[in-house]
Amino acid sequence: MKKLVGLVLLAVVFVTTMAITSSTPPTMHTMEGTWELQGFYNFDDQTVTDTVNLPEGYRQVKMYYNGKIMWSRTDPNDTVGRFGFGSYRITNEDLIETIEFGDYQMMQALDTLREFTFELVLKDDTFSQIAFDEDGNRTFSENYKRVD
Repeated sequence: MKKLVGLVLLAVVFVTTMAITSSTPPTMHTMEGTWELQGFYNFDDQTVTDTVNLPEGYRQVKMYYNGKIMWSRTDPNDTVGRFGFGSYRITNEDLIETIEFGDYQMMQALDTLREFTFELVLKDDTFSQIAFDEDGNRTFSENYKRVD
């Protein structure tokens, strides 16, 4: 009987020690949520050459949830609103958005391009989507802040 109690006690100590010392892998940041555009960067290859602030009254919001994206933009200098809806996925380095439908202007653009791939720099409360030219050089980024 003493041996059985000793073995049970040893097993409990072992399991407790493993639970305390085992570390869980760090969680990945998530795109899920609501994000508002804060501004733009222009690039010369890998270097930011200019920061562009938003004009007064300009707002753009993106919402990511369950593999779907919806974005909307308002610009006081443009009387036509902008919106789009589709799906998204992220990899270790990229954000890929596939737009399914949107406003008239977006639908015109979708005739030639539906999938948009950006370099993704994602942190807890901010992200940047960086566009590339045909030679693979960074051109500009949209920089967002999490609002929900």
